[in-house]
Amino acid sequence: MKDSTNSEAKKLVLAERLAVLKKNKAFVVGASILGFWIFCSIFSKFLVRFDQDAMDFESINSPPSLKFWFGTDSTGRDVYSRVIIGARIIMVISFIATALGAFVGASLGLIAGYLKGKFDMILMRILEAISAIPVIIIALLAVAAIGRSSTVITVLIIGFIFTPNVARTVRAAVLGESELEYVAAAKLRTEKTAHILFREILPNVLPTLIVEFTVRLGYAIFAVATLSFLGVGLEAGSPDWGTQVADTWDKIFTNIWWPTLFPAVAIASVAVSINLISDALLEVFEL
Repeated sequence: MKDSTNSEAKKLVLAERLAVLKKNKAFVVGASILGFWIFCSIFSKFLVRFDQDAMDFESINSPPSLKFWFGTDSTGRDVYSRVIIGARIIMVISFIATALGAFVGASLGLIAGYLKGKFDMILMRILEAISAIPVIIIALLAVAAIGRSSTVITVLIIGFIFTPNVARTVRAAVLGESELEYVAAAKLRTEKTAHILFREILPNVLPTLIVEFTVRLGYAIFAVATLSFLGVGLEAGSPDWGTQVADTWDKIFTNIWWPTLFPAVAIASVAVSINLISDALLEVFEL
């Protein structure tokens, strides 16, 4: 009876916080911008007017016009089509990489925060050492070892880098939760460790994990774009936003700004929208 009452109370609190979240202006703006790019990534094939790799040699470096809304680049490719198609690439890769880091980090954080002791101390020292290494250095080492850049390598690198941050955040939340009565009650019922971690503690630290996931997703957008810009991210020729900026930024000095501006604005808008959402979540869930 008591468990049922507690469950109903938690659902009521969650419903109230979601209602407040829907009225939060920062969340509404951020969700609207992010929703737009998610829509573009899902329906990109129906939104473009030209193939992203089609070259029109008679319209090289053409400024924005009725035919080419965002202009064309130095090979005559439609910038608008490449920006829209690039949305799917960067959104999918960033989400998968963040999900990977969140899953591994949350699992390690749950175990470390619950078990404590030497395991916790050793694991935290290892994760701190990993987080001290810049993502660019790890990317360069990975590409040098494998011999080429790829989507899989980019996902693994970003997920690997995010794991320590997520693990430390979840661990801090678990340390507080593990001392509460419901955990002691689960131990008295001789529940298995996995049950206590994933059925008892995890639901109570889920808001913290959701906020951390959102924050890391914003970083992932920049990380994917940065690695592509430096040539150690996705494959060469990919229409992702970072590669587009890398291929065209030097044209700004010749007053050909549109191939660089539009993908750069796209990167900034997604990053800002995610930051607005994470700030709203922090405020509403009082973390």
